Amino acid sequence: MSYRFYGWENATVPAISDTYKGIMTPQDLYDALSVIWCADTCAPRMRDNWTKENMTLGQCSITAFLAQDIFGGTVKGILRDGGNFHCYNVVGDVVFDLTSEQFGDEVLVYGDDPVQYREVHFAKEEKKVRYEYLKAQLAEYCSKGGSQ
Repeated sequence: MSYRFYGWENATVPAISDTYKGIMTPQDLYDALSVIWCADTCAPRMRDNWTKENMTLGQCSITAFLAQDIFGGTVKGILRDGGNFHCYNVVGDVVFDLTSEQFGDEVLVYGDDPVQYREVHFAKEEKKVRYEYLKAQLAEYCSKGGSQ
């Protein structure tokens, strides 16, 4: 099977936690989140443009921090116009971005980007609430054996 998120071919890092039954690789997480991502998990400023066809829109930070919970590593951020950071994951020498599809044909450059900290991102209460909601939805999805 092939995926469209950045780094999928090399995203073979194993889960460091068994909190989410059935989530063993970033591809497993992407499969689950493809069912879970919704307008409610999208950043409010982007919510009007969220569609199931562009399901990764506005999901980057909460998704990257959830992936960090499961796979470890670091969350990094690419500075975007407007001063916001697009978040992605680095585990050892593996780089993957579960939400890269939202940029369509735009090619992002992953590299020496600054580390992103959940304390900074979650200082925004709405973002912390979306992260907690995404975690809860993933836990429910996994408890039902991968169906919702």
